[in-house]
Amino acid sequence: MSTTAEEITKLSNTSFYYSFSLLPKHKREAIHAVYAFCRYTDDIVDEDADERRKVLRLRTWRMELRRALQGQSAYPLLNQLNSTARRFNIPVDHFYELIRGVEMDLTKTRYRTFEELKEYCYLVASSVGLMCRQIFGFKNESTRDYAINLGIALQLTNIIRDVKDDAKKGRIYIPLEDMQRFGYTEDDMLNLRYSPEFINLMRFQCDRAKEYFDMARNALKDEDKYYFFAARIMWSIYAHILRRIERSNYNVFQRRISISKFLKVLIAFRYWLSHRLKYTRPVFTWAVHRPAR
Repeated sequence: MSTTAEEITKLSNTSFYYSFSLLPKHKREAIHAVYAFCRYTDDIVDEDADERRKVLRLRTWRMELRRALQGQSAYPLLNQLNSTARRFNIPVDHFYELIRGVEMDLTKTRYRTFEELKEYCYLVASSVGLMCRQIFGFKNESTRDYAINLGIALQLTNIIRDVKDDAKKGRIYIPLEDMQRFGYTEDDMLNLRYSPEFINLMRFQCDRAKEYFDMARNALKDEDKYYFFAARIMWSIYAHILRRIERSNYNVFQRRISISKFLKVLIAFRYWLSHRLKYTRPVFTWAVHRPAR
């Protein structure tokens, strides 16, 4: 854990890094602390092959988080997260929500309904958006809906894109009720069968993800766009990925759909430039509402 929060974020080479790299320094450092916490929590489950050790490590991590919030953790990353939470009034519940979501991967490999999956998406993704919301600052409470819906949209896109990788691990995140509706079985999924039934199933999943992208966009009022330009970069990057999945006729078995580093940088720069041109004079006089922890 000697690697800094910024190094963890940069080494991940994810859309998260490109989306938030243009933030002011103090907010960028806070975002790096949040991301590093999320990345490390997720890696506990993804990188360790021993199931019992995963449970013990996650339990220890939760205890260390509790100690960090009291200023007593041996983990510098968690102490940095505590400082960030205090500075930006981030409700600590969101940190525990993320751990609960990651913990679900230790015991759950199927989701019977979309409502079950939606809860998982909230815990592992919307919780992160709600952390970031506090760092961005905001004027309207509707930004909470933006963070929640965008988190669900991003996680659904991840699930669609990673169907093949998850199936190889014996995991199916696509709701079983949807699979039954389109006549696609668990055996079909685990054997990576690309068929008309699969195409119809994945079209339905993509349409659902697009609904959440739209709900997020509609929840963000114009006066909050000043604060949320970094999140809007993430929105655009993932919307590009979703469109590419659609253009591939939903064949996520053939290859992992992604966009290049160059395009991510281009999208980030475009949003940043648009932001600079529109807000040539920072509106520091706006009353930014940050609820107390």
